[in-house]
Amino acid sequence: MVDDNELSKLRGIAAPAPAQDAKARAFEAAMRAYDQENISAATQGSARGLRLTERAQKLWSEIMQKKLIATPALAGLVALPIAGYATFHLLREQPPKFGGDEKITETLADKPATLKPLAAEPKQAPTELAKDKKSDADVENRDVSDALGAPAAPPKSESTVATGAAQQNADGRRVMMGLAPPPAPTGEFALDGTTSAPRNSRVAPMAESKLMAPRPAVAPADQVAPQEENRNRVQDFKTNPVHAALQDPVSTFSIDVDTASYSFVRRSLKEGSLPQADTVRVEEMINYFPYDWKGPDSASTPFNSTVSVMPTPWNTHTKLMHVAIKGFDIKPTEQPKANLVFLIDVSGSMDEPDKLPLLKSAFRLLVSKLKADDTISIVTYAGDAGTVLEPTKASEKDKILNAIDNLTPGGSTAGEAGIREAYRLAQKSFIKDGVNRVMLATDGDFNVGQSDDDDLKRLIEQERKSGVFLSVFGFGHDNLNDQMMQTIAQNGNGTAAYIDTLAEAEKVLVQDASSTLFPIAKDVKIQVEFNPQKVSEYRLIGYETRALNREDFNNDRVDAGDIGSGHSVTAIYEITPKGSGGEQIDPLRYGQATVNNGGVANADEYAFVKIRYKLPNEDVSKLITTPVTSANEVASFHEASTDQRFSVAVAAFGQKLRDEDATAKFGYDKIMEIATAARGADPFGYRSEFLSLVRLASALGDNR
Repeated sequence: MVDDNELSKLRGIAAPAPAQDAKARAFEAAMRAYDQENISAATQGSARGLRLTERAQKLWSEIMQKKLIATPALAGLVALPIAGYATFHLLREQPPKFGGDEKITETLADKPATLKPLAAEPKQAPTELAKDKKSDADVENRDVSDALGAPAAPPKSESTVATGAAQQNADGRRVMMGLAPPPAPTGEFALDGTTSAPRNSRVAPMAESKLMAPRPAVAPADQVAPQEENRNRVQDFKTNPVHAALQDPVSTFSIDVDTASYSFVRRSLKEGSLPQADTVRVEEMINYFPYDWKGPDSASTPFNSTVSVMPTPWNTHTKLMHVAIKGFDIKPTEQPKANLVFLIDVSGSMDEPDKLPLLKSAFRLLVSKLKADDTISIVTYAGDAGTVLEPTKASEKDKILNAIDNLTPGGSTAGEAGIREAYRLAQKSFIKDGVNRVMLATDGDFNVGQSDDDDLKRLIEQERKSGVFLSVFGFGHDNLNDQMMQTIAQNGNGTAAYIDTLAEAEKVLVQDASSTLFPIAKDVKIQVEFNPQKVSEYRLIGYETRALNREDFNNDRVDAGDIGSGHSVTAIYEITPKGSGGEQIDPLRYGQATVNNGGVANADEYAFVKIRYKLPNEDVSKLITTPVTSANEVASFHEASTDQRFSVAVAAFGQKLRDEDATAKFGYDKIMEIATAARGADPFGYRSEFLSLVRLASALGDNR
């Protein structure tokens, strides 16, 4: 028991100044205790870790037993690292909850479908990421040079490594909770070497070793990271059914020159998975490739159609009716002036390598393709829409490229406001008898303003009356709103493409620039009437999302697809000739009504093909008709042209990926055989790439 007089004397004694070595030893003891709790591997049967209060008591006991504190005056000094240690564990075991008046708004892009593993680093701005990478590289370079030429350094202690890992884990958790990381220690306990510490302590060597550079946090071994959920929005649809020609002889649809589906399928296969069935639109896969169909002889007729009938490779009882359309190819010297508005999504959801960075590279390619007197404007949208570049001549290339290079992502997605602003600029610099087009580049994740597909459709329908067309270019994956992009492209008298690589950007915006930018016909519809005397059944391959009512064909107010300069469009019907034995629909019990006029007119025809279209600046449609007879027929599939056979191979591949009944017993090896024999001239390697995709699908799927 301590005498009260002695305590009174102690109270009167002045506390000595803390010694540097005492503070260093106290800090060392705290680090060693931390090492023991967090770094040492527990052996089998070890007791569970101590509670937080027990850890503090154990640390205090160890310090007192080693007599690191000579006087009570140093108690406050030692309490500081202990308090920090306790606070660190409290934050780790029970993160703070948000409250108060803060509001959190979730969107399709921001709302996580699944939790990401803790191993992932918090997202950083590009400049910060570059700094971290440079810092890591510098550390590694210095470590190598030290090992080769510097004197041997003392071994790095485990507690030093533990400090870096603990700091990184703590900062990572704070970033995930929306809090800023704590400030780095300063003064005599600074770990960056900015302030000196006793040279005989562990603090100085630890600071100079540079082991405090950021390192990825490691997830606990027992934590299972859930799989990422695919959040792409794609329109679901059913495959076209087989129709009986006697009951339903007429088929009507809008043409489709979009190519987005093929690029989407390609990306899925190259990433090691078969594509979702509804991402496969067979007509877009067929029309991805250029074909040498016979075009019109003059610009007075915007396109020419060629119809052929051939045996079906996957069904001996049916035939294929192949309809090929080729648009007039405008010579570069005859191309009209272009007034283009780049409408670029710079919202937070675009902050991915395959989104905004790829987008910027793609549009740089397009700028290099334009003529000097073409006009370019740039509108961006995130939380709000803004004009980045007023109408500028393409001759001022550096100014345009600089505006593109300076685009940065951030914010929500006010797509509606951006569309309105882009149309306003396009009308401001409108070129009569020229090309006036808004080029929307986005992942389609609109979440501010009008975001419903029907609302956007009405907006685009209203704006297209001004004579400004709209093209849509999709970027990114796992959050792509393909359904919305298809909707607004179809109703904006434009096209939709999906750009997943710079090579695809070069195809769409450079090689196919004429067909992408310069329309030669709009609202192009196809209607086919089958003759029940020659055809029992038929089905249209693809174009499910482009189906029209029979009466829509003659209604000029009904919108349809457009054809650009040099565009090729292909449609394929599988038909069952009458009496072939391949019918899938039972005949009517009471048979066919009698014909009292001496027979059926044009009884030798398979079908009658009608095509309606409007010139770009007109509102009244024109009509082209083609009867299909035995004169259009080839005796064997091998007698069909190279392009026809290759397009059929692509059609078979698309149906196979959709797991359709028609090609269930037609293996990928057969598709490969047809495509290889019909590869023909392939200057850009598109057809060779197709063969590789068939091989990938064969390896991933069931090759029956």
